[in-house]
Amino acid sequence: MSNQQIPLTPVEACNPAPRVREPLAPEVAVELATVFKALADPVRLRLLSSISSRVGMEACVCDLSEGIDLTQPTISHHLKVLRSAGLLTSERRASWVYYRVVPQALQRVSDALLLESGVAAGVRA
Repeated sequence: MSNQQIPLTPVEACNPAPRVREPLAPEVAVELATVFKALADPVRLRLLSSISSRVGMEACVCDLSEGIDLTQPTISHHLKVLRSAGLLTSERRASWVYYRVVPQALQRVSDALLLESGVAAGVRA
């Protein structure tokens, strides 16, 4: 008799851990990736923080250029990206545009991170 073992197939060798929840659906992953891409720029993070730190989580575009060494068109571009990602809304009032944080969008991001970390499901590493 030989002491050689018969090699296991990949399925037999892999013994995956059971799932405690379903992974992200493809459409949710696309939505979150858009948001994370918008948040991946330091200027956009600062702009979002600047808006959310104000009363009513709202700020005039004229106030947002303070402390950011960029031209107004560049700042407007960054605000457009945040708006396109659903993190901000905007409203024109006379000659100024006011930007407001969408709290539900930030909550969705927070919930997704908690869920993926296992904290929301009570899973610990």
